[in-house]
Amino acid sequence: MVRHNFTARPLIEGSTLPLSIEADDSSDLSSFFAEHRHVIDAALLKHGAILFRGFDVYDIDAFDRFVEAVSQNRCAYLYRSTPRSEIAAGIYTATEYPPDLEIPLHNENAYQRTWPLRLAFCCVTAPQDGGETPIADMRAVTKAIDPNLLDRLQRRGVRYVRHYRPHADLPWQVVFQTKDPAEVARYCESHDIEYSWLPDGTLYTSQVCQGTAVHPATGETLFFNQAHLFHVSNLDPDAATALIDLFGYDRLPRNALYGDRVEFDEHELTSIREAFASTSVRFSWRRGDVLLLDNMLTAHGRRSYSGPRKILVSLFDPFSPEHSAA
Repeated sequence: MVRHNFTARPLIEGSTLPLSIEADDSSDLSSFFAEHRHVIDAALLKHGAILFRGFDVYDIDAFDRFVEAVSQNRCAYLYRSTPRSEIAAGIYTATEYPPDLEIPLHNENAYQRTWPLRLAFCCVTAPQDGGETPIADMRAVTKAIDPNLLDRLQRRGVRYVRHYRPHADLPWQVVFQTKDPAEVARYCESHDIEYSWLPDGTLYTSQVCQGTAVHPATGETLFFNQAHLFHVSNLDPDAATALIDLFGYDRLPRNALYGDRVEFDEHELTSIREAFASTSVRFSWRRGDVLLLDNMLTAHGRRSYSGPRKILVSLFDPFSPEHSAA
């Protein structure tokens, strides 16, 4: 067995995440993970995020080997909410939004009833300026949210309403990864998603998902939804007004309500965004960095940037509370 020399320490003073594991010599990350799997798994549950640095993961093949070492249960990115390109089996580009836009902190696929328990990012090209991936401890986020709001979210869930049109958000062909309306129907029916085709050809979908979720390993109840992203108040006020004027409030490309169709108070969503902001940390990417996240314990986002930036991502270990209970 190959022995690896490394240093493990908190990357940011005063924060438990991410835990930084830095190679003291040239080590292969996939073999390093295989040797230390149990220690790393336990550390991930404790810290929620681990940054592997100095392991020279510079390309898709090296990242693919690491992902394969971590899990053979990769998730396909279906029922999409952001544009991405699949460049290898189960390996995608990070969200392809323009570099001047920021992506708010969120948990991956928390707008669905099945989500990846873990995900990994790999920095192939570090941005010249900005482009950090901020992360937030979901234990701290949950504590920072009003318990009464958490109770409402837990009892009522979150309803995600979407309207798919050409040139307005993602088209349904991208979201469902098919050009066949019959495939869309089968997916929606098998995932308990309300759907209909409107007279102008717009596809409407609506699904109620969890507002909080219980971590299957730790038993903790955590805030786990994307209401603050899907709600129209997430947009710039001018952009939100323009969309409402163009389509009508009940026909927006995406929006969020309580599961019983009661509107969110914008103050509730503001308080959620403030909870994320007050608990987040960030670090600058270096080429070859790999960030492993527990998707329920740690949220992630993206800061704006300039210059080239190439971050790869893989989602794995799909989990569904409904299937787990069954």
